Amino acid sequence: MAASLPQKPGMAGMPSQQQPHLPPSAASAPGQQPIPPQGALREISPVFLCRIGQETVQDIVTRTMEIFQITRAAQLPNGVTQSHAMYQDRFGKLQEHLRQLALLFRKLRLLYERCVEMTSDLQEGPAEILPYVGEELVSVKVEPCSSAVNQERKEVLEKVRQKNQEMKVLMDQMRNLLWDVNAMLTLRK
Repeated sequence: MAASLPQKPGMAGMPSQQQPHLPPSAASAPGQQPIPPQGALREISPVFLCRIGQETVQDIVTRTMEIFQITRAAQLPNGVTQSHAMYQDRFGKLQEHLRQLALLFRKLRLLYERCVEMTSDLQEGPAEILPYVGEELVSVKVEPCSSAVNQERKEVLEKVRQKNQEMKVLMDQMRNLLWDVNAMLTLRK
């Protein structure tokens, strides 16, 4: 993280990226931010948890890309024998990445559940989100526009039509020019 976050009460003196005790199920790879113990989660804001979740998603994407690179580099069994050590090395890397992915998904699930738990009072029900539920629409009378406004509207619409026509002509000319250039380049080869 580039910027340090403000310290929460009860966590003074501890760096924001390091937490003292990790539960065994939340062990993560070196360089990854560990999940704080359950007692410390109560003191962390949902925004901070979402930031950790975002970093976890980025780690998941990175690990997945590494898995694809390993499988892309793997040679198909086409009768040529690879060294057993090379095969074991790639297999071990793949297994480690898959294990780390499983841990990251577990971590992400824990973060999600904790955020939902912390923000359950903020969530609105679907009836509160929908507009005009249980209310009838009131009809609004629209007054006719003055003749000056109608005239100005017609003039603006006419100008827009003219500009659109000019743009269409220019686009057709550019398209024909590009076709001519491409045809000349093709003949040159």
